Amino acid sequence: MKRTVFSLLAAFALCVSAAAAGPAVSCPSALLMEKQTGTVLFAQDEHTPREPASVTKIMTLLLVMEAIDSGTLSYDDAVTVSAYAASMGGSQIFLSEGESITVEDLLKGVCVSSGNDAAVALAEKTAGVTELFVERMNNRARELGMQDTHFVNCTGLPAEGHVTSAWDIAVMSRELIVNHPDIRRFTTIWMDTLRDGQFQLSNTNKLIRF
Repeated sequence: MKRTVFSLLAAFALCVSAAAAGPAVSCPSALLMEKQTGTVLFAQDEHTPREPASVTKIMTLLLVMEAIDSGTLSYDDAVTVSAYAASMGGSQIFLSEGESITVEDLLKGVCVSSGNDAAVALAEKTAGVTELFVERMNNRARELGMQDTHFVNCTGLPAEGHVTSAWDIAVMSRELIVNHPDIRRFTTIWMDTLRDGQFQLSNTNKLIRF
């Protein structure tokens, strides 16, 4: 089942439930962090490295938003889709090689549909090639103190050695949400369209709708 980045985050946060004897957690690793202060309210097996899947895209979004806020990238910038970006499987917005699409629409594709092709197109626009972008991802992770993390790609597609932890997910999520609040323009979208209304976006996170 296709899940968006932030529906996965919602599930991550909601795995903690109240119980008479204390929290009951149905997942192997969990961490609940207060956004403003970074105070950890609950933690269990929070430093075990695990495959992050599309939660990887939180770091991808963080680097893109940092580039936008620094002025090196703009929402209106046109991106010409490469053959590599168009070849991505899994969740996608079905980009075609040579297609021109804005950074803003690619952000919608990542935040609403968890598009792997959109993530790669953004990575290439930001760093030139995905290899350099992934290097930046790992450098940024080290700067944030994410000691349990190693990225191999910008999408979260399965790859040997591509891991992070519940703790590190919370750290990079807080960095994105607190310091780049404009990301909420995209993460709160319930339905939208791309390509002049020809392609429908629909968020699978029911919390966004209601």
